[in-house]
Amino acid sequence: MGCFPCFDSREEEKLNPDKGRDDRRESPQMVASNISRLSSGADRLKARNSTGLKKESSGPKDVPDGHIAAQTFTFRELAVATKNFQPESFIGEGGFGRVYKGRLESTGQVVAVKQLDREGLQGNREFLVEVLMLSLLHHPNLVNLIGYCADGEQRLLVYEFMPLGSLEDHLLDLPPDKEPLDWNTRMKIAAGAAKGLEYLHDKASPPVIYRDFKSSNILLEEGFHPKLSDFGLAKLGPVGDKSHVSTRVMGTYGYCAPEYAMTGQLTVKSDVYSFGVVFLELITGRKAIDSTLPHGEQNLVTWARPLFNDRRKFAKLADPRLHGRYPMRGLYQALAVASMCIQEQAATRPLIGDVVTALSYLANQSYDPNAAHGHIYRGSGDRDERRNREERSARVTRNEDGGGSGRRWDLEGSEREDSPRETARMLNRDLDRERAVAEAKMWGENWREKRRQSAQGSFDGTNG
Repeated sequence: MGCFPCFDSREEEKLNPDKGRDDRRESPQMVASNISRLSSGADRLKARNSTGLKKESSGPKDVPDGHIAAQTFTFRELAVATKNFQPESFIGEGGFGRVYKGRLESTGQVVAVKQLDREGLQGNREFLVEVLMLSLLHHPNLVNLIGYCADGEQRLLVYEFMPLGSLEDHLLDLPPDKEPLDWNTRMKIAAGAAKGLEYLHDKASPPVIYRDFKSSNILLEEGFHPKLSDFGLAKLGPVGDKSHVSTRVMGTYGYCAPEYAMTGQLTVKSDVYSFGVVFLELITGRKAIDSTLPHGEQNLVTWARPLFNDRRKFAKLADPRLHGRYPMRGLYQALAVASMCIQEQAATRPLIGDVVTALSYLANQSYDPNAAHGHIYRGSGDRDERRNREERSARVTRNEDGGGSGRRWDLEGSEREDSPRETARMLNRDLDRERAVAEAKMWGENWREKRRQSAQGSFDGTNG
């Protein structure tokens, strides 16, 4: 069963291209109708026992049992929580509206309250989609929606508070006195964000295309654990024999995949491109678009692509604020992943599951900046094993049938290869071996369990 039965028939038609509809035909009446089906905070005061998201009408598109796991709040409750939306509670602003830090009077929980900018239709639609998406999608790398307010004309969303802010706050336009993210933390953030996308693409049914993957939408909790936020532009992906979803072009300039920007045809590979741009930001410390730089360097992807073809220039792609404190092999491997994600042709980009596999390996290689030459990994295993890791290659074989490039990514040593594209074959040899060992152990445990059950059955039959 798909996990989005709560879209009504009009919303389904809008999201399903074979029904001849797209976002351009959406009317204010449709959005108003959808919003009106959300229970308001005032409704909750009349029935305190109900904490689910109610709809006033029922039908085949209703959520099972009529509930979505999101609390409803009155506007008064959220005004009290944020000290009447005072400037000292203000923590940020985006396309949806302003965000405030607050504390719920009923539970004492610290939350982030996002208030809809009531200037027009787009915010209403974002509000509806975000409530539905985040109420039904749950993963450690997606931000947790606590509740919402649809009280009169007020539209507010209540999230868990993320104390470290966004990735953008720690990566771009840093003040001189702020410590930049180290290499290990950057790889950890990239791997976690990729896992969030993997959940949307591969675990959600139907798949969800995030459509607005960028550094400001990756929030960080303690320990720099990343979570994706702002699902107002998310779309249900193609199902069945459909290859794409047709929609109007939305998102952020610099992060949008070229085929989506030109045709409005949206696929999961569009998100992979956006991920590649953010991963380049993590590697380089540069913005996707930076008008303060010289003309040829303002677009991050355009500037980086020629450098991918010359190994001698790879160091230019590393964030200068790292001051060389990164593993050279790790840099080459990261650039290999990034270069594949930002391929011009969508079909040649990897699937996000392949990206997760590669980045999980990189994130698990603990880099020690104090080691000799500053280019030593600390992986699991003894000293000889770590030395062997430096001598062996790492590769990932990608899926040719599932829309991948059909190429092999070799995360290979830097001495022999001239570009990440040539070194990029994606799974690590060590990771292959570790998986094989794990599978062998699981097979052995299952075999022993079957033998034990068989022996127990024979024993019972004999005694009987």
